[in-house]
Amino acid sequence: MSATAGACDSFIVRRIPQTAPRIISADEAWHGEQPYAQDALALDFFGARDDEDFGRQPTRSIALPDPAPLVARLSQAIIEIVSGQRPAPQLIRYTAPTVYSVLARQAMVAGRRRLPGTRRQAVVRRVRVCEPADGVVEACAVVVAHGRVRALALRLEGLDGRWLVTALTIG
Repeated sequence: MSATAGACDSFIVRRIPQTAPRIISADEAWHGEQPYAQDALALDFFGARDDEDFGRQPTRSIALPDPAPLVARLSQAIIEIVSGQRPAPQLIRYTAPTVYSVLARQAMVAGRRRLPGTRRQAVVRRVRVCEPADGVVEACAVVVAHGRVRALALRLEGLDGRWLVTALTIG
């Protein structure tokens, strides 16, 4: 006889309670105090436009952090991605899909032509930021990377409570 044989005697078998709502007839639904539609969602998908409720929501500049430090960090990361020193997926959260696809393609090309050995770190020398509209920032950065001076132009938009790079030009 095993040690658990006596413990099985203490189990009680009970019926599982019914959790489904009771079926309401059409008379009860429409002649009652409130109209009731069974298996219907309480959301009005036809009254609102899809992009208003379910798309990206613009965010005002006052609700977002100062963009200058972010532009400096993004510029540093972008130059490192383009030179093959950093993986492109690190910026996927901060870039629009079109910008990310360009960065990922440039990183792939840079990874093929990268020479072995150590390379000097890119340094962001200057960042300029202007705000042409509420929730929109246009910025430029001067970066010294691998003996070259490069310029970056970025457009950041406040979407879903964060800054997102929607346009990028690397000179």
